[in-house]
Amino acid sequence: MSNNNNINKIQSKENTNEYINWIKEALSKEYFKYYEFENFKNIQEIGSGEFGKVYRANWKNLEHYLTLKSFFNPNNITIKEIVNELKFQRDVNFHVNIIRYYGITKLESDYWLVMEYADGGTLRDYLKNNFNRLTWKHKYNLAYQLACSVSFLHDKGIVYRDLHSCNVLVHQNSIKLSDFGLSKRIDEASYSQSKLLGMVPYIDPKILLFNSLKLNEKSDVYSIGVLLWEISSGIPPFHEESNMLNLTYEILRGRREEIIPNTPNDYSNLYIECWNDKPNNRPSMHKVVDRLEKFISTENSLHGKVSQIIENFNNTNINEIDTIITNNDNDISSENSSIIVNEIVNLIFKEVNKRNVTKSYVLDYLNNHNINSKEIYNWLLNNQNAPNFIFLLGYFNYVGIETIKDYKKAFNLFKNLSEQDHLLAQCYVGGCYQFGHGITKHVKLAFQYYEKLANKEYAIGQFKLGWFYENKLSVNKDLKLAAYWYEKAANNGNLIAMFNLGYLHKDGNGVNKNDQKAFELFKKSAEGEYSGGISMLGYCYDIGIGINIDKRKAAELYQEAANLGNEIAQYNLALMYEKGNGIEKDLDKAKYWYKKSANQGDKDAKKKLKTLKTLKI
Repeated sequence: MSNNNNINKIQSKENTNEYINWIKEALSKEYFKYYEFENFKNIQEIGSGEFGKVYRANWKNLEHYLTLKSFFNPNNITIKEIVNELKFQRDVNFHVNIIRYYGITKLESDYWLVMEYADGGTLRDYLKNNFNRLTWKHKYNLAYQLACSVSFLHDKGIVYRDLHSCNVLVHQNSIKLSDFGLSKRIDEASYSQSKLLGMVPYIDPKILLFNSLKLNEKSDVYSIGVLLWEISSGIPPFHEESNMLNLTYEILRGRREEIIPNTPNDYSNLYIECWNDKPNNRPSMHKVVDRLEKFISTENSLHGKVSQIIENFNNTNINEIDTIITNNDNDISSENSSIIVNEIVNLIFKEVNKRNVTKSYVLDYLNNHNINSKEIYNWLLNNQNAPNFIFLLGYFNYVGIETIKDYKKAFNLFKNLSEQDHLLAQCYVGGCYQFGHGITKHVKLAFQYYEKLANKEYAIGQFKLGWFYENKLSVNKDLKLAAYWYEKAANNGNLIAMFNLGYLHKDGNGVNKNDQKAFELFKKSAEGEYSGGISMLGYCYDIGIGINIDKRKAAELYQEAANLGNEIAQYNLALMYEKGNGIEKDLDKAKYWYKKSANQGDKDAKKKLKTLKTLKI
C-alpha cells in the first residue's frame, strides 16, 4: 500500500512540475506578465472563498488598487486552469465590463493571479446595499451591461457556465465579469458537487435533468434571465427556500419566481423568455442585448433626457442622480467621465484591430453623444490613476484633441503604460517607433512591439507584421510571410489586411494567383465599409476580376468609396463620368472628382485636369 502511495505522490509531483514549466514557458512567450510580489504594498484581505483568498493591494507607488487572488492547496489542475484562464483573458482583456487580468505573482512556491480591482463587491451585495436607491433606469443599465459582456464572450466562443450574482462583480456602479468558469473548473477538480445545490436557481434545468448535457450559450441565457429577475427584485431567487433538493424538483416541473409588482411588461417578458424550459425557445444573447437597448432608449425618451451614454455601458452614480438629471446634458459627472473614457478606449481598441483610427473617429463619437471634449480632456488631466485614463490623455496629445499635438508627451505616457502590459499602449508605442513620433525612429523596435501583439492573436499586430514583410521594413522582404500574417489578421477581422491579401491573390505575389479569392477578399473588406475595399470591389466589376463585368455596379461602388474620400475611387469615378461608362456622361462631374482626387495628391488626376483645361472642356 505504501508503495502505491509513493507512486501517486511521485506522479502528482511530476504533473505539478509539468504545469509549473508550462507557466514559465508562457511567461517567456509573454502570454502574460510576471509581477514581483515584493513590489505590492498595503496588502489587505477583502474576501475568502471555498478555494482561495482575495486581497487588495497597491503596485509600487501607484494609487489605484489591484486584486490578488490566492488558492488553497494549489495542485497541478489548479495551476493548469490558472494558465487557461489567463489565455482566455488575452481575447477579452479590453472589454470595459470584464475584469482585466494583469498577470501572475508568486509567494514562496504558490502562484497568485493579479487582477483589476472591483470596489462594489458582488452583484448580490451591491443590490442588497443599494436597491432602495435604484430606479428602473439604473436596473436597465445593469441588465444591459451584464448582457453585453456575456454576449461579447459568446462572440469569442466562450461560455461563462457559472453565472450567478455571487460571481458577477460591480466596480464604480458598473458590471464586471470575472473568473468565467475558473472557479467552477477548480471546484470540479478539488471539491464535492454539494456546492452546486446552492446555485440551483441559476442553472439550466436541462443540465439538472440530464447530467450528460454540457452547458452552452443557451444555458448562459437561462442564467441571465434569472439575473434579470434578481436585478428587478433586489433579492436572490427563492432566497427563502431551504430544501434545495425539493426546489430542484419543482424547477424541473416548471416553477419560476413571481414577477415583482410594477416591473415593466417588456422587461418581465424578456426574462421569462430567457428562462424558458426549452433552450431553442430562448433568445440569443444578441437579441437580449438588442431588446434591452430598446428598453433603455424608450425609457430615456420618456424622460426627455439625451443619454446615448447607455450605448457606452453607462451606469450613472446613484448618489448623484438628482443633481445630474437637472444639469445640462453636456455636464459630465466624474463617474460618467470614467465610463466614457473606458468606452472610448474600448472602441479605439476594437477599431484599431479593424482599420486605421483617425482623430475624426473619436471626435465624431464625442459629438454624436453630446460629450464635450474639453471637459473630458480637463478631467483626464486631473485623473491619471487608471490605465485607460493614462492612455486616452496620451491619445489626445498624440492626435491633438483639445491641445496641440505633443508626440513626445504622448510617447512617454504610452511607453510607461505599455510596461504595465496595456495592449493598446503597446500598439501606439510601436507606431511611435515606426514613424518617429516623439522618439527617434526605430523600425526594428516597432516590429518587436507589433510582434508581441501578433503572437497574442491581435489583428493589428498581425497586419503590421504583414506590412513590414511586404515592404521590407527592418526585415527581409518575404511576400509569403506577408501573406501569412495578412491572412491571420484578415481572419481576425482586419479590413485592411483583407484588402492587402486580396491584392496579393490578384497579382500572384506570395500566393498562387486567384482572382476569385481576390474578389471575395475585396468584397469582405468592402462589407466592413473600408473605402479601399469598396474601391477595389468596384474595380473588379469594372474590368472583370473574379466576377462578370458590370460597369453600372462598378460606378455605384466607385461613388460610394469616393464619398468616403478614397482618391483612387474618385479618379476612377471621374473617368467613368468623362467616358460615360456605366453612368451618364457628365464632364462637370468628371472635373469635380478629378479635382477631389488631385487635391489628395493623385498625379494622374492632376494630369487629367490639365488635359481637360488645355482642351477647354
